[in-house]
Amino acid sequence: MTLIEDLQWRGLLADCTDLDALTQRLNKGPITLYCGFDPTGDSLHVGHLVPQLTLRRFQLAGHHPISLAGGATGMIGDPGGKSAERNLLSREQLAYNFTRIKAQLERLLDFSATGNPARIVNNADWTAPVSFLDFLRDVGKHFSLGSMIAKDSVKSRLGSEAGISFTEFSYQLLQANDFCHLRQALNCELQIGGTEQWGNITAGTDLIRKKIGLLAWGLTFPLITKADGSKFGKTEGGAVWLDPQKTSPYKFYQFFVNTEDAKVGEYLRKFTFLSRPEIEALEAQHLANPGAREAHRALAREVTRTVHGQVALDSALKASAILFGAEIGDTSETTFNDVVGEIPTTALPALADWQAGKTLTLLDALVLTQLAPSKGQARKDIEGGGVYVNNLKATDITRALTLADLLYGKHVLLRKGKRTYAVITLT
Repeated sequence: MTLIEDLQWRGLLADCTDLDALTQRLNKGPITLYCGFDPTGDSLHVGHLVPQLTLRRFQLAGHHPISLAGGATGMIGDPGGKSAERNLLSREQLAYNFTRIKAQLERLLDFSATGNPARIVNNADWTAPVSFLDFLRDVGKHFSLGSMIAKDSVKSRLGSEAGISFTEFSYQLLQANDFCHLRQALNCELQIGGTEQWGNITAGTDLIRKKIGLLAWGLTFPLITKADGSKFGKTEGGAVWLDPQKTSPYKFYQFFVNTEDAKVGEYLRKFTFLSRPEIEALEAQHLANPGAREAHRALAREVTRTVHGQVALDSALKASAILFGAEIGDTSETTFNDVVGEIPTTALPALADWQAGKTLTLLDALVLTQLAPSKGQARKDIEGGGVYVNNLKATDITRALTLADLLYGKHVLLRKGKRTYAVITLT
């Protein structure tokens, strides 16, 4: 299977400026390609994964990937896919964001590969020195107003209540200039991006043809959505970030393991590097036994390993296992805190009392945490063998919770039955 055929099978090819010509060019040997992102935040989120992972697919096939950070374009904001103009960021904030994101990209792309290492560039390096008049003369003259207005990203905003500023309107010229600069400086022949980037990408191929008379191609992949058509990558708590300080590896893993059944096959194709036989086998397993969720766990494992590494994946799996009754053992406090964030927690300002020898009976604890409606029911639950303290079965109805039960000096994990949990945290 060729790279293009693989992209088509994975659903990662929406449009191409000339697919036949690009296929022929790829057959001749390695190509340099780029994909851009604007560092408008200090972390990428899962919505950025497909572009960067697609760069990685090209790199694994022997091509030369460039990840372009929009230190210049990020000061303006791309109108594509936006209903209103974004807040403008300072150079200092963009530089800080760039530094933070570069570390994340080093997990997604191989910057030390022999023969075709990935590169990261910042368009501020060649855009900032150019004067406004020089830019109008050298770039602006190659674009007609009619063609710029006809771009979908502009047209949709022109008809909206918010409208579009001249600042955002000029964005496509800046992105086109990026492609043209990379074509000249680094022999970059291909730009990839989401479908919302089509107008900006074709602006670049047009500028390259008009200004320097060289060939260049553009390729886009479809927008990733949830089953109801809504935007992918959002939860009730907000965006799912690649920065582990903003979204822990455990919560990141849980986001993918909770993928809708209707989307798990698509996400396996687009977010993992599993082979076609491996993915089709997982899809067959899912159809035969959806409740086993083997495809979901494989998806979550592969993406978490890619983004956060094996150690973080092992920690996330350990945290997940706790919620399925696994012994806590030597689980780190950081991992356990991720679990606590998913479980109803009762805070007690009673640590000093426990240290003084005053304890809480298990019966009272079950009622306090609402795992039992009354002490009578709590007694029955304990006698029936359905109550656990720190995932260890508790059968003594006179049992008290003491300092010895505290995890990390402050937590007690209670469970009733297989899946109903509560945490007591002493303050």
